[in-house]
Amino acid sequence: MMEFDLQVPTRIVFGRGRLDELGDHTRPWGRSALVVCGRGSARTTGTLDRALNSLAAARVSTRLIEGISPNPQSGEVDRAAATARAASVDVIIGMGGGSALDAAKAIAVSVAHGPSGPLVGATLAPHPDCLPVIAVPTTAGSGSEVTKGAIITDTSRGMKAGIRGDDLYPRVAIIDPALTDTQPAHVAVASGFDALAHTIEALAARRSSPFTDAVAAHALHLLPDTLLRVAAGDTSHAARDRMAYGALLGGLLVATASTCLPHRMQQAMGTPKRPGPSHGQGLALLYPAWLRSMEQYAPEAAERIATALGIRSAYETVTQLLIAIGLRRTLGDVGYTEGDIPAFMARITGNTDNDPHPDPGAPLITRIYEQSLQAW
Repeated sequence: MMEFDLQVPTRIVFGRGRLDELGDHTRPWGRSALVVCGRGSARTTGTLDRALNSLAAARVSTRLIEGISPNPQSGEVDRAAATARAASVDVIIGMGGGSALDAAKAIAVSVAHGPSGPLVGATLAPHPDCLPVIAVPTTAGSGSEVTKGAIITDTSRGMKAGIRGDDLYPRVAIIDPALTDTQPAHVAVASGFDALAHTIEALAARRSSPFTDAVAAHALHLLPDTLLRVAAGDTSHAARDRMAYGALLGGLLVATASTCLPHRMQQAMGTPKRPGPSHGQGLALLYPAWLRSMEQYAPEAAERIATALGIRSAYETVTQLLIAIGLRRTLGDVGYTEGDIPAFMARITGNTDNDPHPDPGAPLITRIYEQSLQAW
């Protein structure tokens, strides 16, 4: 019997040049907005000015928060939420990579729920005072523009994990692939591997469904080849459009099938004092060991991935892809040692039972970390 639940409440606006519609899509949600950005790329590329001009033309007043960290911290979120309350803004606009989008979503719920630190690791019940979010990704990878989670670091506990709940779904996602054109190849590739990981994990996940399998299969026709093209220096509109579309599909898969152990494990590697590699690079460090373990202990899930890719071994193919796109490194290569693993284990949060391994507990997670310390 075929049965599944599907909730994708975000309106998706996709296409080159559609950033200029930001004001029109914001105005139905209010007349004042808090615009949340990262550490300068939106301003230097002219993206921020275009966004503010569009909002002004739609008679939406704005307050601006710039400088969100690559791994947003609870203090940043709380200060921005205080600004939103003081200015009585109607809507939060997140513009940037996954970190800026996650910060915007966390700000929107912290306005209602209070300080963000205690919310990290929690799933929130709906609250009428949460603010609506408009998401404008300028990278292609995180999929945060269509998900109900925000990865934030609670500095008081030194814990990096998700704030989750239906109120974190953006009301509108404006995906303009042209905003990724200026991204350096190595940044685009690391972000793009995150999208590929979303796709692979959706196929393996216990929460997979016929719908998510179909979306994942489609994404796998796009992403590996596009990653290779971008890594080789392809800066064409076609390549960046495909990457943005694949990242959107990956985000929809996170929203519907969720993720598996690599995402839980990568989030546990970062602390306020030692953020570690980017999210995409961090996933790449763990993927070969996870895939090889799955071929041994969860062969049906591994076969689903291989079938969708049209290959014999997901482990072998993904490992070769990582080499080809310059992401094949080990935990040891980036400075971690076996002595770091107990701290990683202590910071694991979220649902690990969505992973296809029969027993995705501490012994398995420890073994994957250990095997990721060295090249295979």
